[in-house]
Amino acid sequence: MALSLPPSYPLVTSSAMTRRSFMSGSLSFAAAALFSSRAWGATTTLRPRFPAYPFTLGVASGDPSADGFVLWTRLAPLPLEENGGMGPDAVEVSWQVASDEAMMRIVARGTTLASAAWGHSVHIEVAGLKPAHEYWYQFKAGAELSPKGRTRTLPSADALPEYFRFAFASCQHYEAGLYTAYEHMAREDLDLVIHLGDYIYEGAARDKFPRRHNSGTIFSLHDYRARYALYKSDPALQAMHARAPWVVTWDDHEVVNNYANDIPGNAGSMTRDAFLLRRAAAYQAYYEHMPLRASALPTGPEMLLYRRLRCGRLADFHVLDTRQYRTDQPCGDGTQPPCPDALNPHATALGVQQRDWLLHGLDHSSSTWNVLAQQIMMARVDRRPGPEVAMSMDQWPGYEIERRHLLQHFHERKTKNPVVLTGDIHSNWANDLVIDFDPSEEKVVATEFVGTSISSGGDGTDQPKHTPQLLSENPFVKYHNTERGYVRCELTPTTWRTDYQTVPYVTKPGAPLTTRASFVVESGHPGLQKA
Repeated sequence: MALSLPPSYPLVTSSAMTRRSFMSGSLSFAAAALFSSRAWGATTTLRPRFPAYPFTLGVASGDPSADGFVLWTRLAPLPLEENGGMGPDAVEVSWQVASDEAMMRIVARGTTLASAAWGHSVHIEVAGLKPAHEYWYQFKAGAELSPKGRTRTLPSADALPEYFRFAFASCQHYEAGLYTAYEHMAREDLDLVIHLGDYIYEGAARDKFPRRHNSGTIFSLHDYRARYALYKSDPALQAMHARAPWVVTWDDHEVVNNYANDIPGNAGSMTRDAFLLRRAAAYQAYYEHMPLRASALPTGPEMLLYRRLRCGRLADFHVLDTRQYRTDQPCGDGTQPPCPDALNPHATALGVQQRDWLLHGLDHSSSTWNVLAQQIMMARVDRRPGPEVAMSMDQWPGYEIERRHLLQHFHERKTKNPVVLTGDIHSNWANDLVIDFDPSEEKVVATEFVGTSISSGGDGTDQPKHTPQLLSENPFVKYHNTERGYVRCELTPTTWRTDYQTVPYVTKPGAPLTTRASFVVESGHPGLQKA
């Protein structure tokens, strides 16, 4: 049962009804059928012959549980061409899981059909395995074998692991730089990788950048498929997917920058119907290229992505979607002085249903750590020096009443050790989250770790010139850096340690890895401590 919100916190009309009308509104029946089809190919090819090696996009695993995980691949012998170089027929793909890297001790195997309707992608939900164990997996189509992948199950529900290591990352603009950070991440001994969005970017190819997109701005299903194929052709990204299970969620560039629900952001004069067609194509391509369970299978422009993963009694990971259900950004978007719309009690970044689901999950969590894996910065950072105030309206301060309600919920309901993980803004931040209904009330109720980009924004800097002013204006911000990289975390029953792993440049290969800053949070004592 969903947790009721107090009467003082108005409910927001769900946007789901608006999107459902998309399927019966002015769009053609043919277009709707295209995106809701579940049909297999016209025939099934059991012994296919491919024009080239079909596993060009690598393999991946994701959404682990205590007894299994999702296995993913996509057949694409000519990945940038229409349908990845595949024909209209469904193709039989076999898979197997082993407890050893040599694939001699097989513990699970099976076959499935990769259909043209879903880009010849494969999503296998493996179950019945041992908790907290390492496994290897491999696919076969025709006479061709995929690369091997390594993955891991989560601890059992009643277990309290001594430690759990994961990394989180976001924002990997292909044109802006190399994925050197993933080369370093692949050398880490990680139990999990969390990707917080902007897996691809939708813009047109540009000159004078380290790499180049493969087309103009993307709109159609073929466009999005080809863009994912380009990104997934990167060897470092493939290697990291094959190294550990991933948990993924999206931000905005998987569709278009700064979109909100059915409002297209900076997509120009695009109509709502045209935008929902574009979003349906983008959501389908996202599913086709991610190790997601069938529960996330999209229907037109709708896709259920928020979900919860349990790491024994050590941590609950609440994975959020702050794009699909949100109301429009207030005050003209961008960094703006607060306007009345920023305090609109009906404004939401989560939507009613997801918000209720989150609060209910937090209230019923018995884990040591409650982790919110999401996209936009929660700390209310003032970006303007002096008495004037300006904040990002695309982040949580644009939805201030909901933001404060969530922080107050942490405090009043005594949520166990809430930690917020954030991507989006191509910079590292370490923030104490305070209940700031007024300047005199600064009780720390949670911790936020904001991770920089893998490559977006190009080369960064360790100490931006504006950092002293920013820290002075916002004393709850304990660290800021704009290099590229990822964030590594280690959880134990008593402490959380975060290391900011950065590379000094991404516009050329070979950048070294540096641990720029480290912080510790003690269980039961919110607030950042330098390690």
